[in-house]
Amino acid sequence: MATKTGMMVGLGENDQEVFDTMLQVRDIGVEIFNIGQYLQPTINHLPVQRFVHPDIFTMYQVKGLEMGFRVVESGPLVRSSYHADEQVKRLEFS
Repeated sequence: MATKTGMMVGLGENDQEVFDTMLQVRDIGVEIFNIGQYLQPTINHLPVQRFVHPDIFTMYQVKGLEMGFRVVESGPLVRSSYHADEQVKRLEFS
């Protein structure tokens, strides 16, 4: 069975905290990791602390693959179900 999780960035975390979280998740055997930009859905929700640059999302993806994730989706519009069918197919053929 494939395992997958993810996180939203832009709520005050720094890059090292993102990497630490990724390592912890990888260490328990998760194979697919998604990282997306938090967007404040309404005025009643937490405000965005930072908009992560696309180059940083690319860096997260590269680092995640180096950590041993089999699939890393990382970008401003990535969400938990982002290309889920394609992710599973990639696992089957790798």
